[in-house]
Amino acid sequence: MLIYIVSKKGGTYMTNTTTNYIQKIQTKIHENDPNQPEFLQAVDEFLSTITPFLEEYPEIEEHNLLAVVTEPERLLQFRVPWQDDQGNWQVNRGYRIQFNSALGPYKGGLRFHPSVNLSILKFLAFEQIFKNALTGLPIGGGKGGSDFDPKGKSDSEIMRFCQSFMLELSKHIGPNLDVPAGDIGVGGREIGYLFGMYKRLRSYDAGVLTGKPLDFWGSLARTEATGYGVVYFVKHVLADQGQSFANKKAIVSGSGNVAIYAIEKLQELGANVVSCSDSNGYIIDESGIDVALLKEIKEVKRERLTAYAQAKETATYYGGSVWAHELSAELAFPCATQNEIDEEAAKRLVANGVKVVAEGANMPASLEAANYFVDNGIYYCPGKAANAGGVAVSALEMSQNSQRLQWTFEEVDSQLDGIMKDIYESCRDTAEKYNQKNNYLLGANVSGFEKVAKAMLRQGLV
Repeated sequence: MLIYIVSKKGGTYMTNTTTNYIQKIQTKIHENDPNQPEFLQAVDEFLSTITPFLEEYPEIEEHNLLAVVTEPERLLQFRVPWQDDQGNWQVNRGYRIQFNSALGPYKGGLRFHPSVNLSILKFLAFEQIFKNALTGLPIGGGKGGSDFDPKGKSDSEIMRFCQSFMLELSKHIGPNLDVPAGDIGVGGREIGYLFGMYKRLRSYDAGVLTGKPLDFWGSLARTEATGYGVVYFVKHVLADQGQSFANKKAIVSGSGNVAIYAIEKLQELGANVVSCSDSNGYIIDESGIDVALLKEIKEVKRERLTAYAQAKETATYYGGSVWAHELSAELAFPCATQNEIDEEAAKRLVANGVKVVAEGANMPASLEAANYFVDNGIYYCPGKAANAGGVAVSALEMSQNSQRLQWTFEEVDSQLDGIMKDIYESCRDTAEKYNQKNNYLLGANVSGFEKVAKAMLRQGLV
């Protein structure tokens, strides 16, 4: 089924030729990958916004570049056998999608979670192409992972799984080829085990993985980078309107790294954050989320958020989605997972006074929700722009590894803020260029795609 949606704000740009070309590409992708809903959603969102760029550069259609850029350069799937603590053999699926290398080596995280499948990783890798392009750093787009679930596993089981996973992955990565990082389920512990196995197989190379522990050439501020980065992006949005975070209420979803450090930075800059969530429910704490308590529960004790409500009198725990709660606020930061905000939730947020929606997660708003935000004048900051801070600092880690240096936290944080400012300005200026002021969804897609498209054309579509 064709799902072609174009935001109505500002009208349409397409000639019949452009319309036909986009619909032809879109129809073929839907026919080729009918059982990959997340990937199809990412492609549909992308195609719905790049029409003005195609009008300006007809060589994109002449060289059929859309067909090339929406197909991965390489897609790897492999088995990962490992032994549990009882001596039983288990097997999971491993993946690495090397989607586009026009701007540099493939760069993107590894996700270990039961939900991992080909569709989710293709959507993430496709988004990563343009997210990485927006950073202005020389990195291409990729993603990988496994349906392995680290929760409830011992350190020894996780180590054995990571070693088996790297046994195959090591054949396909390298500091000038593909540089994986962490993602959901892959933190410093997992990266450490992966790095150790790579070293045993291929010899020491600090630049082959990012998100490493500080003891062996990880980067300061990497843990905080995605959460801090999404807040920095909004800081520059607000500054353009002569505003700041002071006295603004914020709704945040999630309670992992992105959410925790987004909350931390929001509070540091003067906002009052009243929520966080996990896969079972959410906390509302009108007195403000206690970050120290949240870190203790999620990072140290690894407990559910019910423990937060038990420990703090002003907090109430609810089941379900925080986006179903009737709560007035100016700012919303979805930092949990894809498609957590549907059109109904988007309408609720707008009705309750939200003016800025900034995505800390990847594609947390459905296509219909994203268009609703854009069409109703919300400052909608899409994930491929707003949450690029994580991969930006990963690329800075690569630079530090190449120099055999480790920069200070302040140096990395300052560069992160500067990169997010550049990304925001690129989105803003591109949107204005095409008479779509404040449409950062269009700005991000067109700005990222322009860099990739020009590089591919000049390299002979490789």
